[in-house]
Amino acid sequence: MKHIQDARLYGIVDLGYVTAENVARMTEQLCLGGVDVLQLRAKKLAPWEIERLARLMLPITRSHGVPLVINDHLDIAAAIGSEGVHVGQDDHAVARARAVVGPACFVGKSTHSLAQAVAAQEEGADYIGFGPLYATGTKPDYVPIGLQDIAEVHRRVSVPVFCIGGVNAARLDDVIAAGARRVVVVSAFLLAADVAKDVRDLKTRMR
Repeated sequence: MKHIQDARLYGIVDLGYVTAENVARMTEQLCLGGVDVLQLRAKKLAPWEIERLARLMLPITRSHGVPLVINDHLDIAAAIGSEGVHVGQDDHAVARARAVVGPACFVGKSTHSLAQAVAAQEEGADYIGFGPLYATGTKPDYVPIGLQDIAEVHRRVSVPVFCIGGVNAARLDDVIAAGARRVVVVSAFLLAADVAKDVRDLKTRMR
């Protein structure tokens, strides 16, 4: 199983882009392509349905040695024994998440500024998401933070920083040039004609 510290390419199975019927196939394709960590994000589904999908994904991700992260739902992460859980700025505190999921499950937190990034590290997050770098359909209400703080956040935060928000193949070079070491890609993979190939091609460029 890959450790979060060693992960560079983070994928998300987002039910805003993927139908429930397609979750298992998408999980397999993302893992075959080489994502290092994979999150299940389903903002509008009932908890029982999210748990059902998570249980579908878990044997697939584990067969590839890819940690599975559950977005928001601490109880589901605890129930299925996922490797990770992710919370937003308006969700649970890291300490609360850790109390629910236990010490074996890593905890990530979304951050949208340098101050939030530093605070998340002080709070004990095992990694942070930093963004959105660009405007994105995944988070239409969030104002893009741009690329200018990427280098500084890496100077001030020692836990893994995953840059997120509108990252795709066309923008990857700019994001890396700005100082990013790890990225999250969502819609660019989920809407790809050949998911595994696009993941593989992008990951090759990160080496």
